[in-house]
Amino acid sequence: MRKRIRIEDVAKKAGLSTATVSRYINQSAAVSQENAEKIQAVIDDLNYVPHAAAQILASQKTMTIGLIFPSLTSTFFGALLRGIETRARKDDFTLLIHSAEIISKKTKKRRVLGEHNTDGIIVFSDSMDDEELTRLADLNFPVVLMHRSSPTFLNIPSVTIENKNGVNKLVSHLIEVHGCQKIAFLRGPEMHEDAYWREAGYRKALLEHNIPFDSDLVEYGDFNTEHARLAVKRLLNKNIEFDAIFAGDDDAASGSMMALREAGLRIPEDVAVVGFDDQTIAAHLSPPLTTIRSPIEQVGFQATDKLIHLIEGKSVEMETLLPTELVVRHSCGCRQDLNK
Repeated sequence: MRKRIRIEDVAKKAGLSTATVSRYINQSAAVSQENAEKIQAVIDDLNYVPHAAAQILASQKTMTIGLIFPSLTSTFFGALLRGIETRARKDDFTLLIHSAEIISKKTKKRRVLGEHNTDGIIVFSDSMDDEELTRLADLNFPVVLMHRSSPTFLNIPSVTIENKNGVNKLVSHLIEVHGCQKIAFLRGPEMHEDAYWREAGYRKALLEHNIPFDSDLVEYGDFNTEHARLAVKRLLNKNIEFDAIFAGDDDAASGSMMALREAGLRIPEDVAVVGFDDQTIAAHLSPPLTTIRSPIEQVGFQATDKLIHLIEGKSVEMETLLPTELVVRHSCGCRQDLNK
C-alpha cells in the first residue's frame, strides 16, 4: 500500500520546519511568499492532502453549523432548510441537524450540539431552553435564533417575521370583503412566539371592527394538520356557529378543510378558510388557500448569514424582522387570485 504523505514529509522536502508548513496549510499565521511557494510546490509534487482533524485542531474551527429544530414533518421546514443550506454552502460550512423533539434528559446532559462539534448554532423557536442559551452566551459561543426573539436578559441575534400586522390584514379581509362576523381561530403551539403574535393580530382585527372576542370560537390547532382537523371537529360537535376559520398556519388550514368536507360543508360557500406562511401546498389545495406569504427561505438564509458573521468575529444586526404579505385566493370567497 502507498505510504500516506505526512506534514513532516512536506517539511523535510521543503527544507522548512513542520511549524512553518502548518502555519501555511492552516493559515494560522503569516508565511513569507518565498516559503509559501516552496511549500505549495512540494504539496503539489507529493499530492499531499492535509488531515481534516488536524486542520480543525489547528484552526479551532469545525466548519460545521448546528441547527436545532422541532420535528421536520411540515413542508414549511423544507423551504427553511433550503435557505440555510444555500448560505452555508457559500462559505463551505457543513450543516448538522438535531431534532429537539428527541432530546431526552440523557442527550441534553451530553449536549448533542454545541461548542464541542460546531462553530455556532441556529435555534428554531423554542427548541432550546433559556438555561442552555445562557450557558452558550456565557461562553461567547455564536448562536442565532429563528422565529423567536432573544430572552430579555441575553443579547442573542434573531431573525423573525412580521406576524401581527399580516394577520390583521388577513382577518380584516374576511370581515370587510366577505362580511364574516364569526371567525374561528386555531391557536398555534403554546410558548411559540409566532403563535402569540398571530393571536394578537386576530384580536386586533376584531377590536378594530367592533367584533367581540369569543373564546368559544378558539381552539388549538398547533400548526399541525391532524390537530387542526380534530379541533374543527370539536367546534362542529359543539354546534358552534362560524362563517370563517383563521387556521394559524397552512398546515392547520389543510386540516381544517378536511374536517369541513367530512362534515359536508363547502369551502368557501359555507365556511371560508385562511392560513399563514404560503407554503407550497397553499396554491394547490382545493380551493386554493388565501394566506399570508412568509419569507420562509429568506429567514433561513439570513439567520445563517448572521451566524457565519458571528463565527468570523464580525458584528451583526441584533434583530431582523422580515415583512409578510397578504395572498388572496379562492378559499376566502374571492373568485380569482388578486395577486396575479
